[in-house]
Amino acid sequence: MFTESILLVGAGGHVWVVLDALLVGGVDVGGVRIFDESVARIGKKILGLTVEKLSTDIGLTGKFFHISVGANHGRKALFERFQQAGAMPRTIVHPAAIVATSVSVGAGTFVAARCIIAPATTIGEGSIVNHGAIVDHECRVGAFCHVAPNATLGGNVTLEDEVFLGAGVNVLPGLTIGRGTTVGAGAVVTTNVPANTIYAGIPARKLR
Repeated sequence: MFTESILLVGAGGHVWVVLDALLVGGVDVGGVRIFDESVARIGKKILGLTVEKLSTDIGLTGKFFHISVGANHGRKALFERFQQAGAMPRTIVHPAAIVATSVSVGAGTFVAARCIIAPATTIGEGSIVNHGAIVDHECRVGAFCHVAPNATLGGNVTLEDEVFLGAGVNVLPGLTIGRGTTVGAGAVVTTNVPANTIYAGIPARKLR
């Protein structure tokens, strides 16, 4: 094991997965701290670590951080806040993920166990590729996206920034999903999807 100083920001359910990936990857928890702004979460124990209150006096300049928040908008806001304060985003890739050597993974992104990211794919900063997700060849996943567990992107799919794909979503090859759109769990996307919409169903249809 090796000691690394990392600030994990966000103590909801997603932080369990992030912290476990660090532990499995050989990081000593002695160098990891967890922060949250929610009073209800302060003092909570997560895999042996106690959640601390997020405040302006913790000292961020030159420190590594990872935003362990599942919601795209909240993750982006905290990411930008910490960067502006002089902290540096830490990318976390679980050792059990399969990531092709030609893949580009953005700063501060999380790649979970058992997911597959195929050649010539790019993943933007601050995104999440969750358990068992498949991102096939030549895909482009934008910044602050979340590809939920067991979602599948065919080859040459584009997710613009801040897209959320629910668990088990299938996106057919060559399609584009517009910025800020949510696709509900289990949907099958067969056409391009515009920005800032909600789609669900088989085939996926616009809800609003």
